[in-house]
Amino acid sequence: MLPNEKITVRTRLGFIGLGYLGSRIARRLIAAGFPLVVYNRDRAKTVHLADLGAEVAENPAELAREVEVVLSCLADGPAVEAIYLGRGNVVRSARPGTRIIELSTVAPATSRQLYQAARQLDIAALDVAVSGSTPSAEAGALTLFGGGERQVFRSAEPVFAAIAKQWFYMGTSGSGVAMKLVVNALLGVGMQALAEAVALGSRLDLPPDLLFDTLAKTAVVAPAHAGKLRNAKKHDYDPQFPIRLMRKDFGLVLSAAEQLGLSMPATEAAAAINAEEAAAGGEEDFSAVIRRMNENILPPAA
Repeated sequence: MLPNEKITVRTRLGFIGLGYLGSRIARRLIAAGFPLVVYNRDRAKTVHLADLGAEVAENPAELAREVEVVLSCLADGPAVEAIYLGRGNVVRSARPGTRIIELSTVAPATSRQLYQAARQLDIAALDVAVSGSTPSAEAGALTLFGGGERQVFRSAEPVFAAIAKQWFYMGTSGSGVAMKLVVNALLGVGMQALAEAVALGSRLDLPPDLLFDTLAKTAVVAPAHAGKLRNAKKHDYDPQFPIRLMRKDFGLVLSAAEQLGLSMPATEAAAAINAEEAAAGGEEDFSAVIRRMNENILPPAA
């Protein structure tokens, strides 16, 4: 693609990583009319998208050679490095002028490393961090935070419009994921505070249904947490945002804080409870800390 060329619905896209969010984002792109090539290590996850019209690549390098824009939604920094700079060979396989829209939540340094490696080969790379869980992805109602070159970010707005309700340009490379760490610090700490408040209400003998319903309607509960309360009331902890990914994000937040000499005691405490629940096993939503706090209520003192 030319440097200032705008992406259109005729632009051939590639998508790598078809997990909880990635599979739903890919479906939105197909529904919007984009020609799409997909790759996932577990090929079973490509079948539904192939039925919808996507082509399936044998490996990431093949995908990179066939498309004008590469998107990815991967588990962590090592996965991003492996796909783009390691055995996946995406950066070296892509043609000059290709654009990368990397959607994973990783450390800002990882995004900057990818940006610099791509730039040396005349490839533009954006870090466009995603805020929102699976229902938001299915509805095309995600929030996006972008880092990289402003004109490249603007040229990608037709892609953003297919998957998100709002998107923000945050600055140079690494700024998008930096904003995501800020948001998820608040998300994780807020969930722990909510879990403790519910446990307190239970200990004070408030009727469970009334406690959950009333708390969800108060101004102090964020919209992202209100839905979690509704699910927790039904003992529904199916993963919309898996707790293992929240644990990974807590790690990124606290690592950044340590590098900056920043004290985050509330975040450290919330991360510890999150890690305990994640270690208990099972693929559950990060809101499972609500159940954990309730189950750990001590009996009244004699």
